[in-house]
Amino acid sequence: MRIAQVATLNFSVPPKLYGGIERVVSYLTEELVSQGHEVTLFASGDSQTTAHLIPVCRHELHRLENDEDRMPYYLRMMQLIFADVSRFDIIHFHTESIQLAWLQRQPCPNVSTLHYQLGSPHLKPLYNEYKPPLVSISNNQRLPIPDVNWRATVYHGLPRDLFTFRKDPGDYLAFLGRVSFVKRLDRAIRIAWQAGMKLKVAAKINREDEHFRQYIAPLLHDAGDWVEFVGEIGGREKDEFLGNARALLFPIDWPEPFGLVMIESLACGTPVIAWPNGSVPEVIDDGRTGFIVESVAEAVEAVGRIADLDRHACRQAFEDRFDAAGMARKYVDVYRRLIEAGH
Repeated sequence: MRIAQVATLNFSVPPKLYGGIERVVSYLTEELVSQGHEVTLFASGDSQTTAHLIPVCRHELHRLENDEDRMPYYLRMMQLIFADVSRFDIIHFHTESIQLAWLQRQPCPNVSTLHYQLGSPHLKPLYNEYKPPLVSISNNQRLPIPDVNWRATVYHGLPRDLFTFRKDPGDYLAFLGRVSFVKRLDRAIRIAWQAGMKLKVAAKINREDEHFRQYIAPLLHDAGDWVEFVGEIGGREKDEFLGNARALLFPIDWPEPFGLVMIESLACGTPVIAWPNGSVPEVIDDGRTGFIVESVAEAVEAVGRIADLDRHACRQAFEDRFDAAGMARKYVDVYRRLIEAGH
């Protein structure tokens, strides 16, 4: 099958550190190549892939100045794609909506995976007007616009050899993610402090940020050496960080569409303690691969029971439900159905 993968341009594919969408696009692209498909990747020129790379811009747009207009790069990408759509059996977009008007002028088999929270009021009329075939990354993600042209839910997947299973964890809790109000690092600090366990935080810290100064800094003052910041991490560092943790804390306060770090943790055998928001109940099997809680007190109690969970079961859940090969096969099924229907 001749497949075009259209990435966002914010980060390279795969990203060096932060960049969940581009990381998933990389896993999918490499697995499709491995399964024998002819794949073309539209992405930034500093991307690394075994597919045929069509570089849209020299470097990831994340490196641009904040006030520089990024739209010309995306318009150029659309021109490169739609110059000859007959090259592809299907085009898979990971961009939110810029492709829709182009598809109206040049219809071809296509699908768009939506990676974002869908709360914006303009999205439903937009998708109802153009009716593009859509894939969600969790069932919960669909709730704001349930009656558009959904074709499947495909959960993210990781290569099986990307993370190392560790049977015997260390003596700390882990938090990995942006330091923002919706990620609720403040909750994680309170949980670790009350549970009497060290918390290691893998995140880029801006100590001048208003959220950090107002909500996090006072907690750090009280917590003392309970909290250790390890900075942004990737590769082996992330593998060791998650694998050696007693549990991952995922105390989010928003409807996260998926939450890639949860399956990264499960791949290491590390259970997850999370709030029941967004995709969490779809990813975590409460009482088997982690605990789903609704308060700091419940989370502290869950930390005390984390040793009751089988880390092998966490790894097995990852292999059964969230590996890259399975993700690619599910997308190929979607592609085939759309090609046969002429969409």
